[in-house]
Amino acid sequence: MSKPTPTKSHGRLSISASLKPRDLMEETPRLKGAWTAKIITLFPEAFPGVLGASLTGKALQEGLWALETIDLRPFGEGKHRNVDDTPAGGGAGMVLRADVVGKALDMAARGTPADRARWPMVYLSPRGKPFTQAKAARWAQADGMTLLCGRFEGVDQRVLDEYEIEEVSLGDFVLTGGEIAAQAMIDATVRLLPEVLGNAASTEEESFSDGLLEHPQYTRPADWKGRKIPDVLMSGHHGEIAKWRKEMSEALTKERRPDLWAAAGKPGEEEKA
Repeated sequence: MSKPTPTKSHGRLSISASLKPRDLMEETPRLKGAWTAKIITLFPEAFPGVLGASLTGKALQEGLWALETIDLRPFGEGKHRNVDDTPAGGGAGMVLRADVVGKALDMAARGTPADRARWPMVYLSPRGKPFTQAKAARWAQADGMTLLCGRFEGVDQRVLDEYEIEEVSLGDFVLTGGEIAAQAMIDATVRLLPEVLGNAASTEEESFSDGLLEHPQYTRPADWKGRKIPDVLMSGHHGEIAKWRKEMSEALTKERRPDLWAAAGKPGEEEKA
């Protein structure tokens, strides 16, 4: 006879730990083959968060993509469902256990391709490779992906090696957990899926799409507080407008992101001399 599922008491509420993934849009359609994000987290209530708003939220409601959370806590060990332990070799903080995370990853892998190109598995980590627009585009070409949200001092390295998990960083800073980073990366990926934005051309002209920052944008009124829209944008001459936008993109990239400028193979001032 199986043991009853343990519960936690929170005042008048009795919350049962469940191993079943939580489909955040159970009452909405999911189109066959829809791109799916599976999130392993200690805080499933953090989702969909901002992903449920605006165009990504509308696309989620329409079944153009799907979002599932897998609560890590029910996979924990012992009476208190412990998911972490002290770091081997000593040190401050706690580390997520390999056996606990592994069981959650096994559940997330059910029904997904083993090929990492078709289904990436990602750990949100400040020591990972930087997240880029190119990476978002690659993920958007997959069938879906699994994201592991870290907490505490990180995850046992053995589980990352065993499951061939890609470590990706949102930036050179540290967050209390991977949930915010996961939402940012999913947003950047989902908006590249067909029919989500409804205008493929808009994504082609954005920052980073060609390795450069986007040019400045303007709209009505034509004159605001004495600041006028550049004349070239009002000229109707599409060739000149395109030239101006390219020049502005190059100038902004050179000034603000010399790393992107160099990566794009653009010369520096010393090379021009």
